[in-house]
Amino acid sequence: MNQDPPVPPRVRSSGLWDQPEHLLLWVRTGAARVRMEGHPDFHLTAGEGVWIPANGGSHWAVDTEPGTVAFPLLTHPAITAGALPEPRRFVVPDGWQDWLIQSFNLMVTPLSGNGYSQDALVELLRGPGKRPVRFARPDPPVMPRAGGARDVADELLRNPALDLTVAAWAARVLSSPRTLLRDFRGDTGLTFAQWRLRCRLSAAVAHIAAGHGVDQVAARVGFATHNGFTRAFKQQFGLTPHEFSRNLAARPVASGLTRHADDLMRMMRAQDTPAAPDMLPGARTPSHTNNVHVLIWTYRGSGYLDIGDHRYEQERGVATWIPAGAEHTTGVRENSISLPLGNAGTDDLQLTEPLQVQFPPAWDDYLMFCSISARTPLRPDDYDPGHIAGLFADQVAAQRALSLPMPTGAPARAAAMDYLRHLGTSGGSGPDVPADLHRAFREQTGMSFARWCYAARMRIARDMLAGGATPSAVSRRVGYAHLPTFSAAFTRFHGLPPRDYQQREKA
Repeated sequence: MNQDPPVPPRVRSSGLWDQPEHLLLWVRTGAARVRMEGHPDFHLTAGEGVWIPANGGSHWAVDTEPGTVAFPLLTHPAITAGALPEPRRFVVPDGWQDWLIQSFNLMVTPLSGNGYSQDALVELLRGPGKRPVRFARPDPPVMPRAGGARDVADELLRNPALDLTVAAWAARVLSSPRTLLRDFRGDTGLTFAQWRLRCRLSAAVAHIAAGHGVDQVAARVGFATHNGFTRAFKQQFGLTPHEFSRNLAARPVASGLTRHADDLMRMMRAQDTPAAPDMLPGARTPSHTNNVHVLIWTYRGSGYLDIGDHRYEQERGVATWIPAGAEHTTGVRENSISLPLGNAGTDDLQLTEPLQVQFPPAWDDYLMFCSISARTPLRPDDYDPGHIAGLFADQVAAQRALSLPMPTGAPARAAAMDYLRHLGTSGGSGPDVPADLHRAFREQTGMSFARWCYAARMRIARDMLAGGATPSAVSRRVGYAHLPTFSAAFTRFHGLPPRDYQQREKA
């Protein structure tokens, strides 16, 4: 499965704003245009927002570019009462963004926490309406630790224009393409393509600061077209290469271009930008049940899900399905943020125990887009509420595949991924497959399809037991209706009963 997240699609939404709450809409990534009846259009880029007062009775419309994540936040009518009677633009400094994301979370979930007073918004909204020119020094890309990936990274740092395929790079460092891609993501949090792009852009800044022409720099760092270079540079830094070069040239010459580039890159927002809240307080829900399965995801810090006397930890990047009908409490710790990603009906997803999967940081923006689409009208025209279940299942399958011998042929691999995708949500026995797939499995994995499915269930069961899940919960998760049947199967495969294996892992 391709591990890269989808790009958030374009969103067009409109309506009549006659609500008693104020609306605060801000752009985290990408760009949006907001139209308000009787007012000039607001063109917003990342870190900018618009304030729409309550009870305005105006028609509004939002149109976002592909790749945009824009958060709508309702604010209490008493906030800025009478002080800001007209729509206006405002800037969201970096330190405020996570505070606003968690405020959105409190708006759309039963979470409640002390310390989230919306009074703090007043000074933010009264601040500068336009973002000052800012160019932040690009951090050097985090280096992978694994030997082959590290060798590739070292070569790209020396010559970012190298344009080998992943297969060619893998052969060059005596690795496999799959291992190389996994090591880059595991060690850096970036796909190989994302890491290489960051490497090239960092090199581009150094070349421009050293006085090289922008057109020369594009080819020098590995971009095939000038337009592609300009687009990537602006998306990363907020300025085009030519704008950066002009700003650099406009500064007085005293001690070399590189020094002036450093000065420019240290430019920050105006000094009157209000300070962000110091800390995100913890928050929790009361004990409650849902009539649908609910998927929650931890974007920052950590949280937890309590069902009965069992606690399921929610680390950074973990998404958890909360089963319908289960009485539970969820919470986030200090300086932590979680978001709901969507729901699934009991007819669409068969689930009796929580099911978890880890999403890498590269998925953050897309998962935020999913949360906004699931809980607000700011969603694509073709929005499918059920797509989140398939997205979760794909990620589960990809992670499970890492611990199994996978067939290499496309038809057999597709059958294997489909089995892993649904294991634990629709039973555990393998589906009927044609005879040629049985032969392919035996040739490519050394196991029949039925034996491969059995091995998949047992290895997943082993990982769950090592993670602290009870044998009865594991039994249901991997498709066994009766615990004794599961225990016998586990013992045959691993040589130890489930409880004995779990005790050994804890020792």
